[in-house]
Amino acid sequence: MYKFKSKQISFSDFGQPVGMEMNPENRWIIKADSIPWAEIELKYARLFANRKGNVAKPLHLALGALIIQLEYGFSDEETALMIQENPYLQYFCGFAKYEYKLPFDPSLMVHFRKRLTPAIVGEINEMIIKHAIKEESKDDDDDSSHGPRISTENEGTLIVDATCAPSYIKYPQDIELLNQARENTEEMITELHDPKDGRKPRTYKKQARKDYLTMVRKKKKSQIEIRMGIRKQLQYLERNLKSIDTMLEGGKTLSPKWQKRLRTIRTLVEQQRYMFDNRTHSVTDRIVSLSQPYLRPIVRGKVKAPLEFGAKLDISVCDGFTRLENQSFDSYNEANLLKSAIERYFERTGKYPERVLADKIYRNRDNLTYCKEHGIRLSGPALGRPKKNEKPDRKQDYKDNCERVEVERKFSLAKLKCDLGKIYTRLAETTESVLALSILVVNLKKICHDFFALLFRIFMTSGYRRKIGICSVPLMHYKTKEW
Repeated sequence: MYKFKSKQISFSDFGQPVGMEMNPENRWIIKADSIPWAEIELKYARLFANRKGNVAKPLHLALGALIIQLEYGFSDEETALMIQENPYLQYFCGFAKYEYKLPFDPSLMVHFRKRLTPAIVGEINEMIIKHAIKEESKDDDDDSSHGPRISTENEGTLIVDATCAPSYIKYPQDIELLNQARENTEEMITELHDPKDGRKPRTYKKQARKDYLTMVRKKKKSQIEIRMGIRKQLQYLERNLKSIDTMLEGGKTLSPKWQKRLRTIRTLVEQQRYMFDNRTHSVTDRIVSLSQPYLRPIVRGKVKAPLEFGAKLDISVCDGFTRLENQSFDSYNEANLLKSAIERYFERTGKYPERVLADKIYRNRDNLTYCKEHGIRLSGPALGRPKKNEKPDRKQDYKDNCERVEVERKFSLAKLKCDLGKIYTRLAETTESVLALSILVVNLKKICHDFFALLFRIFMTSGYRRKIGICSVPLMHYKTKEW
């Protein structure tokens, strides 16, 4: 069940701690005012169709806590404690006054991530972008609420690129995965065994552990030694699986946790057996983590990290704002998604972009034909061998390359400051939610940066500024543009 708040509080209504004067220009105050909470809450309330039961935590608190966590890289427990100790964070989360008590149980952060799915976070991100654009151009007659403007002329620039958000897992090795799976099956046999049934099935636990340690402790391993180690672990594991199947056929049952892990182990054994018999190192949908079987190896071709393990995502940048176009745990060709990104641009603005800045991988024949039909210039060199009499526009190419760097800056900001560089969540659905929330936090950082940039311009252009650099000028409100 969900209950709406009485109203959306302002900074003047917030009950400040006794003896403390809070700064109205704090970044968390600015971020709170840049989010249309009332509009978002209407969509959030639709998730609770049942009118009975416990009242859910308000959207202000759920979304605010997730944004704070990604901003600082806190754990769930630290996020709850920081909100408890900081009045600015409590204002951002919608508190009416400062209260020194734990705002929620840290375990609720998992439920917040599950409720705010990537689709919902994408809608929230779009609301924040529209709200920011509306505040920047209040005097503009063309309001986004009147619908897109249909025109045959192209306008604007769309920048697209793809990257990988690596998950926090141990680097996968065949011998390590097989050893972990063997230990899991030994625990399953212990759980299924009843002393009344007689002797417990043999697992050769000590010998298997000894073989594993003998293998991994060697600094240099030959191919023959590696294959022998994998073969031994496969034999131990397959023997354990036969014992588990016999016990399950006899009426024994595993807990839901072990049932899910057992399905993953069976798939792992099939893949490892296929690669061992065929002397290959590649297989379809290869499992790289038993705890997160949905992860896949993503080949990025980078010098520092040629292979990453996580989700692949596409983003687009337009007018400085970032949008998540696609995300998937399976590797895909990002060039196939360029048309859909351009069509979504047309739905938002009513016009096709004048140019699209992208990598060479996007310049295939289908995309070039599509862009030519809609009057879009796709950056980059022409396909095939250059013609004799054709002279490339080096000035335009240089300008495109310089402006395309903006999307790389967004990736860098998201990975360094918005927790996109290392994903700690364990579930597939919560991982997807974190990826979408990271892009949302990137846009909030831009809005906050624009506000302080406006104050700096006011400071530098004010007639009251003294030559010695000390200034005493009235500040302009970033929303009303009044002194």
